[in-house]
Amino acid sequence: MDTVTVTARLDEARTADSRTRDRICDEVAAELLAAEAPPSFEVRSADLRLDPYFMCADRYWRQRFLERPTARTALECARWMSDHVGDGSWGAVAEQWGLGNGFLNRGSVESVDQIAGAVGEAGTGTEAERVAFFLALFHAGKLRANFCFDELHAFLVSSPVSLAANSLRQAPVFLALRSFAAFGSRALTVAYAAELLEQAWSSSERTRHTVDICLNGLAFATPFEEQGELLRSHAEEAVETYPGDHMFHARLATGLHMCGRHDEALASIDTALALLAASPTASLSVLQDQYLTKRDAIQEGRLRAVRDAEHQRRWEQQAAANVQLERSLHTSSVRAVEVVAVFTAAIAFAVGSLQVTLTGKLPLTDRLWLLAAQGAGLALFALLIVGGTWLITRSHQQVNSGGE
Repeated sequence: MDTVTVTARLDEARTADSRTRDRICDEVAAELLAAEAPPSFEVRSADLRLDPYFMCADRYWRQRFLERPTARTALECARWMSDHVGDGSWGAVAEQWGLGNGFLNRGSVESVDQIAGAVGEAGTGTEAERVAFFLALFHAGKLRANFCFDELHAFLVSSPVSLAANSLRQAPVFLALRSFAAFGSRALTVAYAAELLEQAWSSSERTRHTVDICLNGLAFATPFEEQGELLRSHAEEAVETYPGDHMFHARLATGLHMCGRHDEALASIDTALALLAASPTASLSVLQDQYLTKRDAIQEGRLRAVRDAEHQRRWEQQAAANVQLERSLHTSSVRAVEVVAVFTAAIAFAVGSLQVTLTGKLPLTDRLWLLAAQGAGLALFALLIVGGTWLITRSHQQVNSGGE
């Protein structure tokens, strides 16, 4: 297929509806693959929805990577990009193809030496740095997809491939990948990962892929304190910036779920599913399964939270009832002691008074005084028992009140 024909068909696709555009791009890419001829047109954006030139090139190189997911293919793609992708779009295209094709071909991971061999053929200068950067993204995309956190961190920090990228290693997407690796590693600290996250997130050159990797790292990090809150706050910012991105709504749902805000999480994951249904992504079914699994987890968490709240309420009611019962039993026992003391004093007085009255030989006046003294003594005894019991129980109640 000659360049004029390809250009005419892609220009036709630019004004067509989305289904016709997809069909034309698929057909042109298939014909280029059959002719073993790389696209000869230029790519000026990384828009997978509206730019038929990028869409066609994306399909062409995706198939090339699927047929041979090696650093050699990545080298050929990087060289093609040097000649056919403008400087203004090169970074976005490199991130899309490097990370995306790395994810799609995660089952085929080469050694660092194999990748370094390809970089050695890139020459020198700016083009060589870009080639190294693209190969680094391609390999990092595989390691990220396989959650090889420590291996990914070592590759990004010290491999010859990454070092060959020179200043491009300070790109936000590169810092985000290091943050992702650090959050998942059990050998690195959360503080180190958070510092890298902040550097990538606050960069004025932050891209959509940078945001995605940062949120991905927080979502799959080794659990740490405030993880859910950190993910929620960053995901909310991402949703504000990219309101139509289903992935960021799904990340927000994960953060809200971690924070125990299940109703909000359910709303976010439903939004993600709705946006996904209208997305042209090639991995629709895979992502849909992931989102539905997350939705089930949120539903389960919500039901568990409701059950836990009910159990907590019942436990608190039972605890309050137990305290009330304890107080009632304690008060009853105290009153019983008081009654026994008074009753004992009354019996003692009655017995004593009978003895004095019936068997006494003292004059009446003396017997009356004796009875009065005996009654006063027994009354004082009962009063001391009752008063002492009151003081003891009052102190006990004050201690219990202070503890509550």
